[in-house]
Amino acid sequence: MDDRWLEVSVDTTDAGMDDLAAYLTAFDLGGLVLEDEAEFQTFLEQNKQYWDYVDEDLMERMKGVARVKFYVTDDAHGREKLSRITGGLPALRERCGGELGTLAVRTAGLREEDWANNWKQYYKPLTVGERLYIVPEWEKGEAAIPEGRTALYLNPGLIFGTGTHASTQLCLGGVEEFVKDGDRVLDLGCGSGILSIAALCLGAERAFGVDIDPKAVGVAYENAEMNGIGRDIYTVRAGNVLSDKALCAQLAEQKWNLVLANIVADVIIPLSAQVPGLLAEGGVFLCSGIIDTRSAEVQAAIESRGMKIIRRWEKNGWVALAASL
Repeated sequence: MDDRWLEVSVDTTDAGMDDLAAYLTAFDLGGLVLEDEAEFQTFLEQNKQYWDYVDEDLMERMKGVARVKFYVTDDAHGREKLSRITGGLPALRERCGGELGTLAVRTAGLREEDWANNWKQYYKPLTVGERLYIVPEWEKGEAAIPEGRTALYLNPGLIFGTGTHASTQLCLGGVEEFVKDGDRVLDLGCGSGILSIAALCLGAERAFGVDIDPKAVGVAYENAEMNGIGRDIYTVRAGNVLSDKALCAQLAEQKWNLVLANIVADVIIPLSAQVPGLLAEGGVFLCSGIIDTRSAEVQAAIESRGMKIIRRWEKNGWVALAASL
């Protein structure tokens, strides 16, 4: 059945959100989505370790935002319910006063399948570097792999690391350049596993991924399995390499030919202190996720640990660096 829905948003203010939400709850809507600028700013503050900047356009769009969203079926029953909701808004304003804001109502039509599947239209097979060809999982077996390229199958809807971001593409190019048959690869902040899985597809013998998000473990294993890579050569763990001493000791038990970190400058800088103890002789530290205005700071931190920068890449304001002892 092709169910259709209406996504309805009602503009209000931070002060009026509780009153509006209480009013809407009485209509048995099955759940409300609350959006406000304060919540957005709190989210940024609590998670600032994961990025170096926030898009200015996004900041502007969220400025002063307070709205409540809900969904009704796009049929006679749903529209009748929506009519009752909007018809009661003037009385709500009379009861609650001017704090409610504009109470402007907007609707957008959705099909049920849109919620789960329409985003897929934005992900198509992608050539990266000289050798890789990233294919979304739903095109596996259908997409023709260009001659001379290695397929890397991925579910881009799961977690960070789809291959479309400039920082990931820079790091994948570095993996292509430096990985050799038989290498051992350590992927710090592995996300979807795209970098370490790419290294295995390109000839690495073994890889180990680490991420602070426990969800990354299952996601990386799923993507590995999609590429025919088993847990006998690929291991993923959840943990923080900056604070978990036991995990750090485990990683240092063997030396790695290639250490990857596609994170952000504020993580790469302290992480660089641990890298020399992880690298095998002749090994390479490849880091990305660095905005160009902070690349000198990251480079200085790496060099202060006795490593030498051997390659630098730039793309769309992002920088990747390769270093060795």
